Amino acid sequence: MARKKLKEAVQQKLESPGWQKILRISNQQLAITLGAALNAFGYVLFQMPYNLAAGGASGLGIIVNHLTGFSPGLFYFTANIPLFILGFFTLGKWRFLFTSTLAVVVFSGATEFLIVCMPTLFTQFPITENKLLASIYSGLLIGIGLGIIYRFGGTIGGTSIITRIIYNKTGFPMSQSSLYVDVLIIAVAGFVFSWETSLLAFLALLIAGMSADFAMEGASQMRTLMIITQNPEPLRYAIINELKRSVTMWQGKGGYSGEERTLLYLTVLRSRVYDVKFIINRIDPDAFMVVGVSQQTWGGYTMKKS
Repeated sequence: MARKKLKEAVQQKLESPGWQKILRISNQQLAITLGAALNAFGYVLFQMPYNLAAGGASGLGIIVNHLTGFSPGLFYFTANIPLFILGFFTLGKWRFLFTSTLAVVVFSGATEFLIVCMPTLFTQFPITENKLLASIYSGLLIGIGLGIIYRFGGTIGGTSIITRIIYNKTGFPMSQSSLYVDVLIIAVAGFVFSWETSLLAFLALLIAGMSADFAMEGASQMRTLMIITQNPEPLRYAIINELKRSVTMWQGKGGYSGEERTLLYLTVLRSRVYDVKFIINRIDPDAFMVVGVSQQTWGGYTMKKS
């Protein structure tokens, strides 16, 4: 009975008016559309003209286009059809289709559109003769596009479907299986084009991964601090009154000495870490502090001033 009441209470908390649900879903779909379009822009502008097949189904599309003349956008859409069918029965059916179809359709359609329109938009196309620049900027644009898609709960389809299925069936990490698949495609591109082109494609893949992480999480401005001390009260007082930050405290015991110690935990801006170090050096130089990167902070309690 208690579990039923708890379930009802949680569902009541999570329920929102219909217009809020529509607005949330609309924002999600708009962001996924933007991310997929940005992905296609980087793909057509910087990857296709230089045969930078940087893994995935889009990389295969460049290879197939070179060998057969088959359009990369159409190939990407066609290749995802059997993958969607496979994913439908193994990755959540309609929920999986809902979060993946839009990105694939927008990317494929935008790719076909940009292939036709891009040469007319720029007086010089390709816009640079430097393949290294093309590799860097393709990674940036495609990575940011992917990060936006992932941040709002979508996927770009392609080989990511295969890696998710492998993870669900075997527990093998998705990051590793995705890397192996992408490296295999890049290696094939090395035989088809050149090994220099293959190396540049791998560089684009690495930059895209870092850019996607940045777009998903943003630049970290926060730091989490753990301070182990035998003199907690002066440190607590100084942090609260000088930095205007609250702290969480709990007791511990030294594993070697067996002595009682207190651990202080707090989150501060990156620029305030120096101030905490100053306080520790002045009040308790024997304290031990660990600084960690906090990617996001949200919620919590407001410190009340006495």
